[in-house]
Amino acid sequence: MQRRKFIKGVGFGGAAAASTVFSPNVIASNRKFRLEMVTSWPSALDNLYGTAEYFARRIEEMTDGDVRVRTYPGGAQIGPFEVYDAVSSGAFSCCHTAPYYFIGKTPAHGFFTALPFGLTLDEQNAWMTAGGGQELWNELSERDNLVPFPGGNTSAQTGGWFNKEINSPDDLRGLRMRFPGHGGRVMAKAGVNIQQLPGGEVFTAMDRGTLDAAEWVGPYDDQTLGMQDVAKYYYLPSWAEPSAMVAFYFNSGIFNDFPTDIQHQIRACCHEANTWMAGRYLARNPVALDELRNSGVEVRTFSEETLSVLQEGAQAVHEEDMENEDYARIHKEWDAFRRRVQGWNSQNTYLYRRFLEGDA
Repeated sequence: MQRRKFIKGVGFGGAAAASTVFSPNVIASNRKFRLEMVTSWPSALDNLYGTAEYFARRIEEMTDGDVRVRTYPGGAQIGPFEVYDAVSSGAFSCCHTAPYYFIGKTPAHGFFTALPFGLTLDEQNAWMTAGGGQELWNELSERDNLVPFPGGNTSAQTGGWFNKEINSPDDLRGLRMRFPGHGGRVMAKAGVNIQQLPGGEVFTAMDRGTLDAAEWVGPYDDQTLGMQDVAKYYYLPSWAEPSAMVAFYFNSGIFNDFPTDIQHQIRACCHEANTWMAGRYLARNPVALDELRNSGVEVRTFSEETLSVLQEGAQAVHEEDMENEDYARIHKEWDAFRRRVQGWNSQNTYLYRRFLEGDA
C-alpha cells in the first residue's frame, strides 16, 4: 500500500487547487479528509454514476465538510474494470462498481451483484442486512484489503437488446453479445459469443456492428445510452439479473484510519445511497419503457423454451463454480436464505401479485 499523505491547511477549491487537495490516499489533519472515488460508470448515467455523486454529497453534508470525495467516471483515471485492484492496492481510496465484474478472481463475487435466477431486490437487500450476506462479503473482501458496502441496486434488469428476433434457443447461437457476470457465462453455454465491454463502449460497438446484441441495465439507462437507436428488439425478463447490487469499496487501511464516528457516517451514507438508487430505478424504468415502446422499439418476452435452456445453463455454471471453495461456502448460506425467503414470498407476496394481475 502506498504511504498516506498528511496535508495541513488545504482548502477545497476548484480544478486548479484540486491537484493539491486530492491524492490517492489523503487523510488530512484536523479531521479534514479528502478522498478520490473511481467508478465503473459513464458520467451520463445519472443513476449509476449519480449514486457515487450522491454519496459524495451526503457524506460532505453529514460530516459538515470534514469528509469530501471527488468522483471520477470510468476511464477518467483508470479503466472501468480496474477500479477494484486500484483500491485494493491503495492507489485510490474508494470506488463504486459492480462486484460481478470481478468473477475472474473468484466466482463468489457474483453473489454480491446477481446470480442467474437468483434474488429480487427486496430479497437481496434482506440477505445483505439481516441474512448474513454482509458478513460473508466482508470475509471475501478482507483478503484484498477492502471494506465493502452495498452501493445501490438497479432492481430487475432486462434481457437485452437484439437486432433479430429470439423465438427459440437456436436464435441465440453465434450472436456476438455484451453480457457481464455469470449471466454471460450462461449465454455462452447457449452458443453466444460473449464480449465484455464497459457501459461507455456498448452503444458504439452496436452502432458499428461489432456486436449483434447487448445487455446493459434497464429502460431508463438503456434509453440514456441510446440503445433504441442501434437495436430493434428489447427482451424481458432479466433471468440473469432479477436484481443487481452494486458496491462501494474502501481500501481497508484507509478506512480503518478514520475515526469511529466517520466510519459510521460512511456506512450510513452508503446505506442511504443504496436505497436512493433503487428508488430511482423503480420510479423511472416504467416511464422509460413506455417511451421506448412509443418510439418504435419492439418489446418482446423470451419464450419458455428459451428460458428453460438458459436455466439449464445456469445450473451447469453453478455446478462448475461449486468446485471453488469461496463459492461453495457462500452458496450454502445464500441458498438456505433464498429458499426461506422465496418460500415465504410464494405464500404471500407472489399470491398477492398474481391476484392483482388477474384483476387487471
